[in-house]
Amino acid sequence: MKNTLQKDLLDAGLTENESGIYLAALELGETTVSRLAKKAGVKRTTAYLVIESLKDKGLITSIKKEAASVFFAEDPHKLHSMLEERRNKIDKIMPQLLAFSNLIDKKPEIRYFEGEEGIKDVYRDSLKFPDQEMLTWYSEAYVKHFDEKFFLEDYIPRRLKKKISVRAILQDSEAIRSLIDKDQQHLRRTKIVSKDEYNVSIELNIYGNNKVGVISYEEEFGLIIESKKIHESLKSIFELVWGLLPD
Repeated sequence: MKNTLQKDLLDAGLTENESGIYLAALELGETTVSRLAKKAGVKRTTAYLVIESLKDKGLITSIKKEAASVFFAEDPHKLHSMLEERRNKIDKIMPQLLAFSNLIDKKPEIRYFEGEEGIKDVYRDSLKFPDQEMLTWYSEAYVKHFDEKFFLEDYIPRRLKKKISVRAILQDSEAIRSLIDKDQQHLRRTKIVSKDEYNVSIELNIYGNNKVGVISYEEEFGLIIESKKIHESLKSIFELVWGLLPD
């Protein structure tokens, strides 16, 4: 039982020596440093330091008796008061701590997806943000290396249902021009660039508040990057290029 109590006191914030001395004081009543040290299994010099720490916490009191100091444990209810006071102090400074944490640069989270199903999962992630606009760069690589039925029968219908619009910068080709013919019904606006100027074989999707999807059809993998800075930087580049291209 004592070991369980000591573990609980450790969980409550006392050190191992503090919990040992406090439990010894509860058992012994008024007692001396020597008896406390022996009961708790610590050196006498250590016991003095621990007792001072417990006195600061209000858990042990000392009195003079016959020219010697004796010690006794305070009511265990003080543990509850001590924890409550600590909680109140933390609650008081929490707004400042949260504000400070927002200033710390956070490493981007990067998730890797492999194979055709993995690439589909990268696309499906963008469906979590209804009523928003997605910005995308892509080429005709998907025609050769991916199942187009996924877009026509699954992804695009779900995207339209969630009212997610798209602005796309595309590589000029016959396949891409046939795609543009469906812009209006697919809630999409596109601008095209000649292959000579736009040698891109991967896809980049910018969506949500901080997400970027990267897809390589030929290599059969995809990434989802969660980073506000990367998201905003790529969005800025997209808007720059979009503004320079003719309608």
